Amino acid sequence: MKEQCLEIVRQKCSGCKGCELAAKRHNVVFGEGNANTAKIVLIGEAPGEIEDETGRPFVGRSGQLLDEFLANAGISREEDLYITSTVKCRPPENRVPTDVEKEACRKFLNAQIDIIKPRAIVLCGATALKSFMELDKKTTISKIRGQWMTINVDGVDYPAMTIFHPSYLLRNHSLAENAPRTLMARDLREIKNTYLNDVQRFNDVVMENVENREIAFV
Repeated sequence: MKEQCLEIVRQKCSGCKGCELAAKRHNVVFGEGNANTAKIVLIGEAPGEIEDETGRPFVGRSGQLLDEFLANAGISREEDLYITSTVKCRPPENRVPTDVEKEACRKFLNAQIDIIKPRAIVLCGATALKSFMELDKKTTISKIRGQWMTINVDGVDYPAMTIFHPSYLLRNHSLAENAPRTLMARDLREIKNTYLNDVQRFNDVVMENVENREIAFV
C-alpha cells in the first residue's frame, strides 16, 4: 500500500513545473528506499549532477561517503531508510535551493513523510534543517547536530536529529575526537540505538496519529 501511494505522488512530482528548476532537469530525483520497512526518513538538500543524471538520491561522492558511515553504524540504506531531499530537481551549479523552490517541493516531501510514517526524521545538513525550523545567525550545524528535537509535519510531531551533510565531511578528513567525522559516526550510532535497535522506544502516539489520518495526494 505504501509503495502504491508513493507512486501516485511520484507521478505527480515527475510532471511538476512549480519552479524554474523543472526547465533544466534531466530527471526528477524523488527518493528511494523500502517504504514498507523504512523506519527513518533521511532528508538531504538537493540533487547534484550524478543524482540528476541517474534519478537517484545520494549516489555521488557524498552519497558514497554517507553509505560508508551508514554501514559502519549498522544502518541499512536499503531496509532502514527512505532517502529524499528538500527539492527534487537539481539547482544550477549545485547552488543552495531557494525558499521558493523548497516551497514548490514541500507538498511532495510532506506526502512522502505522511506515507512512510517514520519513527524519526534525520535532517542531513543546514538546508534540510532550515526547511523545518528558523535559525538565528548564531546557530550553526555544529551547535545543533546530534540533538533530538521535535518537528511537525502536517499536524504530526516527529522526533528529528540533524547530522552533518557528507559533502562537508569530504572536506574534513580528521578522525580526532570531536572532529566532524567522529561526531557523524557518533550521531548515526545514537540514531540506530534509539530508533532502530529498541522498537519499544517508538512513539506509539505518533504512530496512532498518522495511521488514523488521511493522506492528501498533493
